[in-house]
Amino acid sequence: MESKKSSGSSCCFKMPLHYPRYNKRDYQVMPEWKLDRLLTEYGLSTHGDLAYKREFAMGAFLWPDLQHQYPKSSSV
Repeated sequence: MESKKSSGSSCCFKMPLHYPRYNKRDYQVMPEWKLDRLLTEYGLSTHGDLAYKREFAMGAFLWPDLQHQYPKSSSV
């Protein structure tokens, strides 16, 4: 049985074993090499300047604050 080797190129989204656990501040100070590694790990583009990559990573990996969008119901 012949196995095919990966060409090493990234073509699509990949779901690693663990979801990144960074907060907004972490992304704001994260060095470019680390952002590139994180984005590559998930099969996402590393093109663009540092500010773009930070915004992209925050949009992709941070959950929106849903508390303000959906007020709690008083009925149970």
